[in-house]
Amino acid sequence: MAATQYYATGRRKESTARVFLRPGSGAIKVNQREFAEFFPRETLRILVKSPLLLTETAEQFDVLATVAGGGVSGQAGAIRLGIARALCEFNLELRPRLKKDGMLTRDARAKERKKYGMAGARKRFQFSKR
Repeated sequence: MAATQYYATGRRKESTARVFLRPGSGAIKVNQREFAEFFPRETLRILVKSPLLLTETAEQFDVLATVAGGGVSGQAGAIRLGIARALCEFNLELRPRLKKDGMLTRDARAKERKKYGMAGARKRFQFSKR
């Protein structure tokens, strides 16, 4: 176990991520799996790495994340928030740069509930005049 590590929790939609930053060479592991294997889409990989690239700390830390709930998009967003919060724990001077780019804001958007008498949250059944 590493001597120093920085921990933070990130959430997005139904996903929750526990993120550990440990001094290292820039390796990212999610649920004990390789980063590229866990997130096959390049857009999600870029999203997850964005706080590290913004603060230029990508080569300083190994990221260990355990994520549960939701889909891949929500999980990527949760890990991103967790990494950003952990970086603030590492160095408080990084906070203004992360905050300016909106990486410390919890994305509160979630699925809207289905309403009675309707096909979904907003979609209605086909109207019949007669």
